[in-house]
Amino acid sequence: MKILFLGDIVGRPGRHACIERIRDIKRELEIDAVIANAENASGGNGLTVKNADELLESGIDFITSGNHIWRQKDFPELFQTFPNVIRPANYPDDVPGRGWGILELEGGDEIGIINLQGRVFMDPIDCPFRAVDRMLPEIAERTKIILVDIHAEATSEKTAMGIYLDGRVSGVMGTHTHVASADERILPGGTAYQTDIGMVGPIDGVLGVESEPVIKRFLTGLPYRFSVAEGPVTMDGTLITIDPETGKAPGIERFKEIHEPALKEEGYAAT
Repeated sequence: MKILFLGDIVGRPGRHACIERIRDIKRELEIDAVIANAENASGGNGLTVKNADELLESGIDFITSGNHIWRQKDFPELFQTFPNVIRPANYPDDVPGRGWGILELEGGDEIGIINLQGRVFMDPIDCPFRAVDRMLPEIAERTKIILVDIHAEATSEKTAMGIYLDGRVSGVMGTHTHVASADERILPGGTAYQTDIGMVGPIDGVLGVESEPVIKRFLTGLPYRFSVAEGPVTMDGTLITIDPETGKAPGIERFKEIHEPALKEEGYAAT
């Protein structure tokens, strides 16, 4: 089984890259499922119901998120409408949405997908390590194929999570920093791991947004409004090969494609 896990989708450029390329990529690389983090897919902050539908129609099979998923006002409707859109599991139980889900493939295989959020340099929510321990037994009863999105700032926290879950899940993929790390590997217990899988967003900016206001903020310390950048889009992600019988991952490789948006000639706008 081959799964493509895409990094954070940023704004309209990222969404349009998915619309224009995902189905072709699935066919060309013989991919069984595409999972993507889309917490920044709507204007660079959050995910609307409309944009979630757009991404799922593009060929993405399942969507994870992170701390920015709450930035659009229709997030309660988002989670009610799409069971294959999840939020970090270590938010309190009474928060809308679910922290894990099951993706059922046409051939009958099932993929368990867990979303976690780190706490180092981020919001002080519940412990992601103890949260994943609570849900793993229930998911493991249904499938041996389990993938984890650890949405976190600190490299150490992501690495610790990978080692903590080694041998218990098929893969641990880091998101949030928008910069793909060069440490993809198979851990000793058979778990695929990468500290950060990058982003699907404009490469000629700062983490997908226009560079000028970001630089002004660094120079002055004052707040500036950030806007999604334009131009070529980097489609970053990770290709994971999984043995459905064991749930182990014999293969992992970085995925990267630079995409020139065809829609730019049709009144293309970044947000």
